[in-house]
Amino acid sequence: MSDSKKMTIIATKGTFDWAFPPFIIASTGVAMDKEVTIFFTFYGLNLLLKDTSKLRVSPMGNPAMPMKLPMGPKWLQKIDFGPKIPNIFWSLPFTEHLATYLMKKTMKKNGVAKLDELRAMCQEFDVKFIACEMTVDLFGYSKDDFIDGVEFAGAATYFDECDGSNHNLYM
Repeated sequence: MSDSKKMTIIATKGTFDWAFPPFIIASTGVAMDKEVTIFFTFYGLNLLLKDTSKLRVSPMGNPAMPMKLPMGPKWLQKIDFGPKIPNIFWSLPFTEHLATYLMKKTMKKNGVAKLDELRAMCQEFDVKFIACEMTVDLFGYSKDDFIDGVEFAGAATYFDECDGSNHNLYM
């Protein structure tokens, strides 16, 4: 594939809400006939774990996050509670669980693919997944913790992948 058809993504975030952008961008890139590689490092490694059920939305420090209810009367669903909720509210116990529940319900209501489905689709379309080997060691993971098809390599391998690419994204 020509260099102009290459795209790389560095995925560093490991929360439920930040799991979607790298996979959505990668699957779109593949649909546009690009060769796509995602390099997962630090908390982004969470996106490659076999079990993603523990991933949560992290609304703390994310005041721009819209908070509309996915259920109830239409007039109530139209209210954006995000700007009305003080940031300190999100430090209360179980608020991440609440935000995650509401996000999943909203996604289901709007027909958004589940995380594991989106990730599997990327693999099916030959998106290359590289897990940062140094970070795997740093956090004490075993290679068995990760889904099949993941390559383990260092940052130098990422630079080899992005060499000549015209789309290099950081998420």
